Amino acid sequence: MAIRVLEILFFFYFASHIPITLFIDLQALLPGHVYPQPLKDLMKWYASEFKDPMVLDPPQWFKSFIFCEALFQTPFFPVAAYAFLKGGCKWIRTPAILYATHVATTLVPILAHILFYQFPMTPHPGPQTMQERWLLVSIYFPYLLVPVLLLLTMLLSSTYNSTSKSGHKSAKSKKKN
Repeated sequence: MAIRVLEILFFFYFASHIPITLFIDLQALLPGHVYPQPLKDLMKWYASEFKDPMVLDPPQWFKSFIFCEALFQTPFFPVAAYAFLKGGCKWIRTPAILYATHVATTLVPILAHILFYQFPMTPHPGPQTMQERWLLVSIYFPYLLVPVLLLLTMLLSSTYNSTSKSGHKSAKSKKKN
């Protein structure tokens, strides 16, 4: 039962990440004319409301993370959404471990940047107070939390981790033959 709840969480995470990446995140990489004005306005509202200047004027290191998201993660999102909607798909284990590890390691510098960088007030104001910083951290934090849960699930759950004593014996007997 608990594993099914996690699979549903993972399904919604990956399914929702498709439009977030295509309509929001990729605005940092693609030319402005690609996006209609309402999506550009949404991005400006978000950046202003939550003091996230990285989405309007991303540093090069942040752009590199978005590029990896576009190139490697986005094709994985529908595959992962399918696997977790169906449930119990052991074949998703290795790709999910790779995805979770990659995303978790990109979120650490993003969160550190939010917490410790002295953001300028212009042209796009960043968080200045600890309250503003923690609010922005709370927006990014689920993108660390869910991948860590995914990684732990893939490593520790018997549903996805097929290593067992009988599995090792059968592998050894295959080597003898």
